[in-house]
Amino acid sequence: MHVALGGTFDPVHDGHLALFERAFSLGEVTVGLTTDSLAPATRHTERYVRPYADRKADLADELQPLADEYDRGFEIRPLAEPTGIAVEPKFDALVVSPETVDGAERINELRTAAGDDPLSIEVVDHVPAADGTRISSTRIVNGEIDRHGNLTPDRSGRTQRHS
Repeated sequence: MHVALGGTFDPVHDGHLALFERAFSLGEVTVGLTTDSLAPATRHTERYVRPYADRKADLADELQPLADEYDRGFEIRPLAEPTGIAVEPKFDALVVSPETVDGAERINELRTAAGDDPLSIEVVDHVPAADGTRISSTRIVNGEIDRHGNLTPDRSGRTQRHS
């Protein structure tokens, strides 16, 4: 089975790892990594996104141990538009988070219109941080949590609490 998923992955966190683990459990993995031009358009908030080459190197470092564990191959490809690589006929499944299900359904519409079979859409739930709110790259960049969802100390040395 050929499995696709996509994102900006900056920084990679435990929520992303849940997506990757599900993908590798299904088959060979292709990750569409947003290009430098697409990445800002996919953000819900304005924040700095590291260059593609840096994100790709870090992503490969995260994927390799999972590929080894599951005895699967993977590739990382540029994702220049939201529907990206998943419209290609070679894919059988698409791994998504809850907020990207609509995009997956749009991809299936495009595939069906092109005469290709729809993808199996595999939805992976969010991974909660220690405060019960989902882990996100934005929260990590803002210093609220670390990549594993642990609350980070504020400048006074107290653990931050978020409501």
